[in-house]
Amino acid sequence: MVTDAAVREFLDGVDHPVRRRDADTMLELMTRATGRPAEMWGRSIVGFGSYHYAYESGREGDAPAAAFSPRKAATTVYLADGIGAHAAMVERLGPHTTGVGCLYLKNLDDIDLATLEEIVAASYRTVTSGTFGQRARDGGG
Repeated sequence: MVTDAAVREFLDGVDHPVRRRDADTMLELMTRATGRPAEMWGRSIVGFGSYHYAYESGREGDAPAAAFSPRKAATTVYLADGIGAHAAMVERLGPHTTGVGCLYLKNLDDIDLATLEEIVAASYRTVTSGTFGQRARDGGG
């Protein structure tokens, strides 16, 4: 859920110097890729735009269309349409690990930022297309 918290205040409070630096880079990159301003979603996720999801179970809600969080172990980039949708681009990214819908990046200096921006932009277009929330499956948005 979007909060009234200030994005800049949150990012300035990140302790880890690499995560703080990378958060500034992600803020700029995701703003360009989405064309949307950053908003805080909860206490630690910086989101850009939103989409509505509805599952066959009846569960529904809103989620950020693109997002990141400067976590202690790595910067987490959330891709609501899943990592698999971007497999070819992810291969060109540089050192990373993944979850079903997350990229974990330890240092953006080692990442192909143009590829990362391309991934974020493609994911954002998919989840804001108007049909993505209808295709969402239970257990993930």
